Amino acid sequence: MGYFLLKLVSPRPTFPFDITEAEGVAMTAHAEYWQRRAAEKLGVAVGPVFDPKGPWGMAIVETENETEAEALGAADPVIRASLGFQYEVMPMPSLILREPTD
Repeated sequence: MGYFLLKLVSPRPTFPFDITEAEGVAMTAHAEYWQRRAAEKLGVAVGPVFDPKGPWGMAIVETENETEAEALGAADPVIRASLGFQYEVMPMPSLILREPTD
């Protein structure tokens, strides 16, 4: 098993501040999709990043290999909606995780 960072790049630098109705629907399905991946222990952490250069989304996943990580991104409803979003997939050679809290 290995860890991978999936960087979700939006179709424009002003997203999500000018989200369209179609994008809103896709993003709702996107959030539900990643909630399920987290419940399956595939998604380690998922969320938006408000980078000063432009917002983007991130998911850290744990999969057998990069091909499986890429497949998780390809199955995301926001990608399947063909609205101009894309994932960049990068391996993470190590990851320090905190101990679970009660």
